[in-house]
Amino acid sequence: MVHTTKEWRSMLTPEQFAVLREEATERPFSSPLNNEHRAGEFSCVGCGQPLFDSNTKYDSGSGWPSFWAPKDKAVATSTDHKIGVARTEVHCSKCGGHLGHVFNDGPAPTGLRYCMNGTALTFTPKTS
Repeated sequence: MVHTTKEWRSMLTPEQFAVLREEATERPFSSPLNNEHRAGEFSCVGCGQPLFDSNTKYDSGSGWPSFWAPKDKAVATSTDHKIGVARTEVHCSKCGGHLGHVFNDGPAPTGLRYCMNGTALTFTPKTS
């Protein structure tokens, strides 16, 4: 999925644009999705691709929505050195939008913590 900068700016709020397209980070504990506990699915705000199931979400205490695994082939990663230390950056595999970072301090079964910006996500509750 390819859009011009102008198209992305028209599709996203300024905060969403800053996170998804400029790799910004939202303030911790600022996303309502941090406290979302219903069954459902978290998707990319930029393109709508499903990224995480609610059953992989957990409270990491970090201040950002955290998951122990993404959906199959939903995300891509790259190495980020922006803060002077190597981190694994997480992107939407469909539109390339910046979602957050993944760390090796998560719970079983993966031991991973996908620390995502809530601004980069939408939530759709599961219907009965």
